[in-house]
Amino acid sequence: MELITKSAKETFQFGKKTGASLKDHLHGGVVLALSGALGSGKTTFVQGLAEGLGLGSRIISPTFILMRSYNAKSVNLYHVDLYRLEGDIANDFENLGIADFWEKPNNIVVIEWAEKAKDLLPEKAIWINFENIDGDKRKIKLMDHYSLI
Repeated sequence: MELITKSAKETFQFGKKTGASLKDHLHGGVVLALSGALGSGKTTFVQGLAEGLGLGSRIISPTFILMRSYNAKSVNLYHVDLYRLEGDIANDFENLGIADFWEKPNNIVVIEWAEKAKDLLPEKAIWINFENIDGDKRKIKLMDHYSLI
């Protein structure tokens, strides 16, 4: 699946629709592996996703702290940003306990810059690529056959 969003608002709305779909069909831990350049819409998508999940929290990129968690009655969102990680990423994953989060049924783990940990992510991870096209336009491509919405 591939779509073009023409504004940050449209990218947010796609995230919101995705979050609502995941909330309604959550049958096990979900890992969303996001890739794309700086400013390509990854965090905006996660902000919409959180709203669609019913999380009232303000979503802030965890670039400097690596991970933030948000909780609601029926779902937990773990937002991970690997942008700053270099070197032994496997050790960082272990220290953060990220794998423990994606194994629990009501958890959604969203990983920005997921390509840095490609070999560490579960096979069931849903890869979403974000690409700057022109100005505020973004190409968002779901990289497998799973339908989020």
